[in-house]
Amino acid sequence: MNIKNLQLFIHLSDSLSFHQTAQAMHISPSALSRVIQRLEQELGQSLFRRDNRSVELTIAGKKLIPVATTIISNWLSLKIGLNSDSSLLQGKLKIFCSVTASYSHLPSILTAFRHRYPQIEIQLLTGDSALAIDKVLNGEVDVAITAKPEHLSNKLTYIELDHIPMSVISPAISPPAIQQLLNDGPNWQALPFIVAESGPARSRANTWFKDKKITPPIYAQISGHEAIVSLVALGCGIGIAPDIVINNSPMSNKVQRFPAEFIAPLSLGLCCKQSRHQESVLKALLQLF
Repeated sequence: MNIKNLQLFIHLSDSLSFHQTAQAMHISPSALSRVIQRLEQELGQSLFRRDNRSVELTIAGKKLIPVATTIISNWLSLKIGLNSDSSLLQGKLKIFCSVTASYSHLPSILTAFRHRYPQIEIQLLTGDSALAIDKVLNGEVDVAITAKPEHLSNKLTYIELDHIPMSVISPAISPPAIQQLLNDGPNWQALPFIVAESGPARSRANTWFKDKKITPPIYAQISGHEAIVSLVALGCGIGIAPDIVINNSPMSNKVQRFPAEFIAPLSLGLCCKQSRHQESVLKALLQLF
């Protein structure tokens, strides 16, 4: 006894016509007769009384109808449920990124991801991007949007999303002490600098210092990048920060760039542990790229 045979029986019990059922179910009348005969053999009971003019259900046939209907219904419900489970992936995805990345790059990723997998719960943590790699390696988060470090662990997968230029910035209106050091060409050696405390942005700043052959005073070392722009705007010193942070800062109109100064851009990307590639939620995310 199989689902197809039960479906044929149900249709025939309604039409009471071998010809109509055979035509509707795309089977020959002789094949339909053989299906019914096999059902009758399995049950040890006649299901239909038939002659050259009519077909009627027997008592056994009438008793089989609700049983067959329930079996077919349960089978179809199971198939729908299994198909739904496979397409509507469920679980949780914990993401870490900077505040700036959370509105510059994360939305486009999440829009595509949530469109395909609406049942997945997204948990977002923001903070200093210099901490992102450690958080991924320690298993605190599943994936991070972060600048690529100079030496990337072979335990990690990194998918590049963008290149982020960096700039040297000063206050749009500098206080007298800083303005004096900016007159007649910047006195880089004496100007107070505000830089990232660690991470790729700090490495880029240190490389620029080395290229300039200077060791300037460091006014502040900032965890994260957003506060660099704010302190520069307030006249505390000269800053080195990613352009994306500068452009999206509410203080962006209160700072100005030194366009002649070049700092190597950052590579911004998606980072996760290689050993977790086959986990269903992470695998679904990585397949977007």
